Amino acid sequence: MWGLSHTPQQRRIEVVTEVFGGIRDGITWQPYIQPGRDAVDVHWLYTAQDTGPDGAEAYIARFRPGAHGDLHEHLGYELMVVLDGELINDNGDQYLPGTIVVERPHSIHRVTSPGGCELLVVREKRTVPLPPGATPDDGLALTAVRKPVALDPVAPQATA
Repeated sequence: MWGLSHTPQQRRIEVVTEVFGGIRDGITWQPYIQPGRDAVDVHWLYTAQDTGPDGAEAYIARFRPGAHGDLHEHLGYELMVVLDGELINDNGDQYLPGTIVVERPHSIHRVTSPGGCELLVVREKRTVPLPPGATPDDGLALTAVRKPVALDPVAPQATA
């Protein structure tokens, strides 16, 4: 087909389609059991059981209205894509559908979703729950949001 000799191997592939705007069918949800996490369900794509002791994992998360994750520290990078709804970070940032959020190693935060949301989450390493009273970091999260470009309607004119 591409000019190379290759025999496709049997492998397990999981495909989830139509993820933007809310996942309705074909997903098996499980409660996410973790200290300080409430009203969050997940569909695991892979877990630390699949990837080894560092704890890399990927999942689709469904935060039911009012759901939250208590204060925790990221031991590695985490990439989140908001698929539906709104996620709110403890610093006040609001993430809407189409937003990509990258938490850096050692970032500390907590999240909530008053109206509910769905996310794709990919973690390089696990997180560690922190006790009440620990302090969130001052901005180790990177956010990429698709925003319209505002053009200045009164641009300076070139002079001769």
